[in-house]
Amino acid sequence: MSDKTDHPAVPEAFAVLGVRPSILRGLADARFETPSEIQALLIPRALAGVDLLGQARTGTGKTAAFGIPSLQRAQKGLATQALILVPTRELAVQVEDEVKRLGQHTPIRSVAVYGGQKITAQMKFLKHGPEIIVGTPGRVIDLLDRRIVSLENIRFIVLDEVDRMLDIGFRDDIRNILSRVKNLHRNAPPQNVPEESTGEGEPGQDGPIRPQTIFVSATISPEIEKLARQYMTEPVEKLVAPGADDKPTVEKVEQYYLSVQPWDKYRLLRMMLEKENPDLAIVFCRTKHGAQKLAKKLHADQIECREIHGNLDQNKRDRVMKGFRGGKFDVLVATDLASRGIDVADISHIINYDIPDDPEVYVHRVGRTARMGATGKAFTLVQRDQGDELTKVESLINMVIPLGVVEGFEPRPTPADWTEDKPLPGTNAPPAPSRYERPYSPSGTASTTPVTLPTPPRTLGSKIPITRRHRRRR
Repeated sequence: MSDKTDHPAVPEAFAVLGVRPSILRGLADARFETPSEIQALLIPRALAGVDLLGQARTGTGKTAAFGIPSLQRAQKGLATQALILVPTRELAVQVEDEVKRLGQHTPIRSVAVYGGQKITAQMKFLKHGPEIIVGTPGRVIDLLDRRIVSLENIRFIVLDEVDRMLDIGFRDDIRNILSRVKNLHRNAPPQNVPEESTGEGEPGQDGPIRPQTIFVSATISPEIEKLARQYMTEPVEKLVAPGADDKPTVEKVEQYYLSVQPWDKYRLLRMMLEKENPDLAIVFCRTKHGAQKLAKKLHADQIECREIHGNLDQNKRDRVMKGFRGGKFDVLVATDLASRGIDVADISHIINYDIPDDPEVYVHRVGRTARMGATGKAFTLVQRDQGDELTKVESLINMVIPLGVVEGFEPRPTPADWTEDKPLPGTNAPPAPSRYERPYSPSGTASTTPVTLPTPPRTLGSKIPITRRHRRRR
């Protein structure tokens, strides 16, 4: 009897890059059709065994670009052949999920290792000798020091989000790991293995081989390139996706700033959530305490949400992210811990409840929506003394963000019991007015009226008001 079950057609555009049939089936199941620019550049060169520096913007499919070669070049039954280093726990989980999804029709196994979770729980998976390990640098060093993981079989080492790892102080850990790999394989010959020779249980090259190293980042500074070349085998190829080295932009995201006094911020946020009725939204706060306080208020007002920040233990963070990906709640309140660690499809709205001091953080936050060609909206709440922060953002993204107005919202006078943001001692003067109290148009010229935010069309799911969704779970 023939199997008449319908299977998605394999993506021929990936087959042309040299991707093997079993991985093509995983790509088809994941609804991949055409490779992104970084995937088209990086996959064939990675399969050829070349050491690479890959640069592409956030949300362009970098994980699949290095995940596919990792799966294809791994040999069944040989532990820890690929090591993928990432800056955050959330990203480790997401990258490992993506590798597992793409490799579901192969015998190659993967596991994520990271701090915040008991090492004994991760040892349970490591004892089976997975071929691919995805982890944060600190936990990987811990496992190496305990001799739970060995690098003797390493053939493929990837550093993802290198710029972020350097920003948050992983320089010494990266050097530690790469030095161990280099010393262990110092006299090994470089890789020169045919594309089909090491995958899915086929015999690989006899004896040790020098690992292939790939650095992937949204930006590649001279410091990153210098660090990379110390641990790479020449010739090293630098692959830059078109537009990746331009000034960071988020032009595919519909962006607005909303002028608001601090005592009106929460009321404006709530009204905006009710009017926009987002499918999935992330609300970014500057501090852990601020995220906790805001999530508590939203819960009290019947808006289903969860919070994620550094004070949560890892198991709870994992449950929160799993629930958000699965659509169990619509609003995630997050600190910047999550700005580069969330890769969830169909995030429709980003709300900067607190505008960041660093404009690069704005780009990373807003980059969580409008991914892989989708559309999205971003709103930033700006107080009258935060004009400089908004100017820095606009300078970085090379556009003027228009002022948006939520229909029906009326600012209130200063409450009698208001205690925050008092004037400096010795002065009763209010903050100086800034141009952000005047409406601007995207072209950069002053407009006479602000942009009234239109009510979005209602899909079948979004017809349920956000204050009534999922209330059975409360």
